[in-house]
Amino acid sequence: MHKTPKEEVIKYLGTNVESGLSSDKVLARLESYGENRLIEEKGETIFQRTLKELFGFLNILLLSAAFISILVSGHFTDGIFIFTIVILNTALSIYQEQRAKNAVSALKEISSLKAKVKRDGTIKQVDSINLVVGDIVLLEAGDAVPADIRLMETVNLKTGESALTGESVPVEKNADVLLKETTPLAERVNMAYMSTIITYGRGMGVVVATGMNTEIGRIATLLNQVEDESTPLQVKIKKLGKLLGTISVVIVALIFLVGILYDYLGITDFLIVDLFLVSVSLAVAAIPEGLPTVITLVLSLGMKKMARKKAIVKSLSAVETLGSTTVIASDKTGTLTQNKMVVTRVFDNDKLYEVTGKGYELKGEIKGQNAEIKQIAHISLLCNDARLDQDNMIGDPTELALIPFAFKAGLVQEKLRESYPRIDEFPFDSDRKRMSTIHRVNGDLCLYTKGAPEKVLQVCTLYVKDGILHEIDDNFQQVVRLANEGMARNAMRVLAFAYKKAEKDIPAEKQEHDLIFAGMVGIIDPPREEVKDAISLCQQAGIRVVMITGDHKITASAIGKELKIISDEAQALSGEEIDQMEDETLIKRIKNTNVFARVSPSHKVRIVSALQYSGNICAMTGDGVNDAPALKQADIGIAMGITGTDVSKEAADMVLMDDNFTTIVTAIEEGRNIYQNIRKFVGYLVSCNVGEVLLIFVAMLLSWGSPLLPVQILWINLVTDSFPAFALGLEPKEKGIMNRLPIDPNAQIVDKKMLIAISFQSVFLTIAVLISFYLGRFVYHGTYELASTLAFTTIITGELLRTYSARSENNTIFTMNPFQNKWINFSTIIGFVLLLAVLFIPGINKVFHTDVQMTFGQIATAFLLGFIPLFGGELAKLFK
Repeated sequence: MHKTPKEEVIKYLGTNVESGLSSDKVLARLESYGENRLIEEKGETIFQRTLKELFGFLNILLLSAAFISILVSGHFTDGIFIFTIVILNTALSIYQEQRAKNAVSALKEISSLKAKVKRDGTIKQVDSINLVVGDIVLLEAGDAVPADIRLMETVNLKTGESALTGESVPVEKNADVLLKETTPLAERVNMAYMSTIITYGRGMGVVVATGMNTEIGRIATLLNQVEDESTPLQVKIKKLGKLLGTISVVIVALIFLVGILYDYLGITDFLIVDLFLVSVSLAVAAIPEGLPTVITLVLSLGMKKMARKKAIVKSLSAVETLGSTTVIASDKTGTLTQNKMVVTRVFDNDKLYEVTGKGYELKGEIKGQNAEIKQIAHISLLCNDARLDQDNMIGDPTELALIPFAFKAGLVQEKLRESYPRIDEFPFDSDRKRMSTIHRVNGDLCLYTKGAPEKVLQVCTLYVKDGILHEIDDNFQQVVRLANEGMARNAMRVLAFAYKKAEKDIPAEKQEHDLIFAGMVGIIDPPREEVKDAISLCQQAGIRVVMITGDHKITASAIGKELKIISDEAQALSGEEIDQMEDETLIKRIKNTNVFARVSPSHKVRIVSALQYSGNICAMTGDGVNDAPALKQADIGIAMGITGTDVSKEAADMVLMDDNFTTIVTAIEEGRNIYQNIRKFVGYLVSCNVGEVLLIFVAMLLSWGSPLLPVQILWINLVTDSFPAFALGLEPKEKGIMNRLPIDPNAQIVDKKMLIAISFQSVFLTIAVLISFYLGRFVYHGTYELASTLAFTTIITGELLRTYSARSENNTIFTMNPFQNKWINFSTIIGFVLLLAVLFIPGINKVFHTDVQMTFGQIATAFLLGFIPLFGGELAKLFK
């Protein structure tokens, strides 16, 4: 509708500007088009999510082993153990998912507004959900726009559209302008859009779109279309589970063949039931039952640790994704910048002077004071409708920026207004692009004007320099133009100021002529002070920073250069340029493009998708409604907790409670540490499982039978190993973690380095336990129960002791304080206490088949053999 004359719009929609729609038409249109609300996509029910979790590959294997254990082998206790761990893992997963966000629900809340409309010839206030296409809506400062509206009348109307388009400065609206079809959303000055705010003036317009047909509705549609994808760790753990399950099936088949062959050759007489029992042992041994629980608990503690550092992580998977982040695609306004306009330059018709200070704080200085600068500050305070009262900021951001500037020149707004009261005014409009006010100054009347430099210069005939008035000539106009362009190229919005002695009894609009040009100021939404260091640290850590904004390309490029995101404008693209590109072209260009300007919500999703297609793990930061689809599309969406909209917070995986870009770097560092710790305990757990499988396989080949029973293996996997693994997940971060490249999302969690460690540790674990079992069975001439108990004692001791070796993948136990991690010390003590309980407490030892008589020497030998796996873990580090 932005390209259609307003008369034709009214005719096409069948409405009337004076009287609005009739009640009958409203009801008919509500019936036809529905309410002005956003439609929510239905998510999975808890029951559906539960079934999805239960029928995961790992859980299916565990449940199968449980059924075999109970129905075939008669080991009821073993089956109950397995069922318990499946239920625990499923419950934890569902609980975490239940806490997840619902972005579209937050979008719907935006629509719960009131609107002033003309209906049946009268002005009424109605719920915005009852608005229909054709309704005539009245707008004034402070109103939230309730639907997409084609403006019919505008009086100094400005709308804040940063949440929708990313534009940091309120947009001046003009109902009489006709635009091209291809005009970007941020430049459609004859339209007002749902979820934006009227910041200045008043207007009237006709509703042209409601509900899901609005621009905000299209964002909701994008949110519904974006699918959540599995994180790198989820994919890796899933592959690992399938690999271990496959190995288990293969070895079970081999054992069956070996058993049948041995029975046929008369080597031994295995019964089918015995083979089933061994099969269950192998299936249980191959699967690290404690792994999902330990990962969940470690990630949960990581979430709490990040929360203490002002980063609220909403999903467990986001914690580990941070460690793999290769690109941060950041919104500019409010994220990289302060979202507070500030005067940083002042031009006194001769030189440019720097102005220091943060945002709206009344601190800083003007580096060069003179009478001309004082005059500029004087005009900027009086020709100004904004008000800054402590933390209460009222008015246009550009006008607000002038108040601290004047304060630095020694002027206080309230005192000046009292001393020089306003008599008359000629408000700003989009044609003149300037504003004038008349004040009583020491008994005289003075006219003060501010606005766009070229428009102010048009009504000036003189300029002041060094306290002397000069006529404006071509040379001075060239000086003003160059100063204006210089500030504009540095992302500044430039305002010019002029004054003269006013005439009595003549309206202000009649006096905008023959003014004295006082000078100009450059206003910018400056980068956050800490962001430069944060970006530098990101680049040092191999993380690329990309800026995505709704601002103009020139402004975005200037900020990009200042933050050292880009070195020249060739590394910037506009939304208009993106529209002309196929996806393949965008993917190629995106490798060398770090600034994207004048982009829409759909552009942001395309950019994030292109980055992901290029093999990146993408974190997207933002605070507006317009950022929500891209936040959801990204591998990890990061919203601002203070300035962020509810929609962006709900769509994100992480919320920064201090809106500080550096917090992202802190979170990434923590994510990397958590991932490294996950690697440590995954290697620890998997090596134990591989060792168990190898142990049983070799023992069966030697026709010794299985050294361990299923219930003993479950105890080792679920209890003995879980506590040390959990303690490894709390290992303090190693030095230089941010000097490394990001974790390769395509690399397997069990890589060559870990495979060597697993091989060494599992082999040495197998050797130690086989020796213990052999001693118990053949040297001590004991029963199978004695041999199994000694093997059980050795494997638990070996697992507890080698935890100290597993603290680092590279550093040996001799180069670090082995007892630094107090959680490992606690878990080792608990592990040995539980082992003694299982060995010697009556009733408990019967359940675990360890109720046998052992001598002190036998027990001591079993414990000492537990040092062999520790030696294997240290030896592996030398080979890596």
